[in-house]
Amino acid sequence: MGIADRWGLRAWLRAPGSLSKRLAATGLRFEVQVLRQTTAPLRPQERAALGLPRRGLTLVREVILRVDGRPLVWARSAVHGHAVAGPWKALKGLGSRPLGHLLYDDPRIHRSELQPRRVTRHGATHRQMQRQWLAATDTEAPALMQWSRNSVFTRHGQQLRVMEMFVPDVALRDPGPLRRKSRPRR
Repeated sequence: MGIADRWGLRAWLRAPGSLSKRLAATGLRFEVQVLRQTTAPLRPQERAALGLPRRGLTLVREVILRVDGRPLVWARSAVHGHAVAGPWKALKGLGSRPLGHLLYDDPRIHRSELQPRRVTRHGATHRQMQRQWLAATDTEAPALMQWSRNSVFTRHGQQLRVMEMFVPDVALRDPGPLRRKSRPRR
């Protein structure tokens, strides 16, 4: 992981449980800024992670997670359209509440292993994040904001993919104890 280790991001990239809860514990005020929630095409990594065909409607939710007003994480979740009518229907009414409220309150939801990944600087995901970051914060995204973690949540056989990209400065915050659990915790 090289650079991620140097910044101390490894603990954040591998921290189990709710990222929202961990971030909230590092400050006084935690906020979810919804950038967009809409139907959109799946990206190749999302299709592969969810095991879906090339076609179909997908609900995408993109947010910035802030602590004490400071933007620390850009996140994108994607779920196939037919799952939004079924086990993931609560996603449509989530608004500015953290996705963790949905994921960690239901013991029937299981999470895959976290997959830390460096995001391609010129790929569609990085470009999307940069555009939205600038529009939401009036500042450029940090040049070294390249590390993400990806995981897939499964409920009743239907999957939701979550990708979270970290500002390098998040490494200065303590993510709390790292506990391994077989299912998501709150």
